Amino acid sequence: MLKEQLLEDFKNAMKEKDEIKKNTIMMIRSAILQIEKDTLKEVGDNEIIEIIAKEMKKRKETLADIEASGRDDLIANVNREIEVIKVYLPAELSREELEQIIAEAITEVNATTIRDMGKVMQAVKPKTAGRADNRVINEIVKAKLA
Repeated sequence: MLKEQLLEDFKNAMKEKDEIKKNTIMMIRSAILQIEKDTLKEVGDNEIIEIIAKEMKKRKETLADIEASGRDDLIANVNREIEVIKVYLPAELSREELEQIIAEAITEVNATTIRDMGKVMQAVKPKTAGRADNRVINEIVKAKLA
């Protein structure tokens, strides 16, 4: 299970004195714990992947802001955090794979206009959780329904 792997990697990072890896894993584990406390149930691997994907998205947004400031030390730290997080996420889907999944979802929900976008997004989300950026999915769905 992913939760045990995170704990084991956290212990190893502490032994190796890898502060960035330790802090990144600790942030992921605390986000998981917070969700569990809020919902009063234990989260499974799929939910953990969603949490990790959100953490990745935060880092990528932060990286864009930091690059504008020109702080090379912070840029290196955020890039290292992104590398650590990528280990726990499944491989990203290619654009072609995304287009195929979206085309199937459009057929599945009988979407014909842009007003059906919500239905398509709901059908696509479970199939792409943690493996694709929602902005890219949104862009492809709009193009196909326009």
